[in-house]
Amino acid sequence: MMLEGQNLIRTTHYEVLSVQEDASYEEIRSSYRTAILKSHPDKIHSINGATKSDSKSEDTFHRIQRAWEILSCSASRALYDSELKAARRDLVMADDVQFENMVAADDGEALVFHYQCRCGDYFSTDSFELEAAGYNVVREDREVSLQTSDGMRTAFILPCPSCSLKI
Repeated sequence: MMLEGQNLIRTTHYEVLSVQEDASYEEIRSSYRTAILKSHPDKIHSINGATKSDSKSEDTFHRIQRAWEILSCSASRALYDSELKAARRDLVMADDVQFENMVAADDGEALVFHYQCRCGDYFSTDSFELEAAGYNVVREDREVSLQTSDGMRTAFILPCPSCSLKI
């Protein structure tokens, strides 16, 4: 997943289906079937007893469908992988920073995390952006940690607001 700019979250098709990028076709297929059954609008409506559509669940359903369309075909998957690799290569990275190295501050509404850029400005994100991206921000006394619901190791990219560097 990449966080770029203010509240712009880009999730890969692999993350949508909760598989590694080197997953086999069978692993992708199995994860797709599980995800699509859990997110199908008819199933959600019957569980919740809702009659009107839930746009978030429909968006999730469509993202799962799109991920499957791309990753199930070897040709489109190869093209997607090369585009993903090119996008990552084009990023000008300042550093690989561990979450624990960021400074946390409580602004009254959210926790804001900062890391100083070489140019003097700060890379920053807040707990709202991280939670929207699927992370759980856990605060215990003076310690803050970042957890994912599935326990998978992930990364996010933060741009500097003043220069072209990203961490």
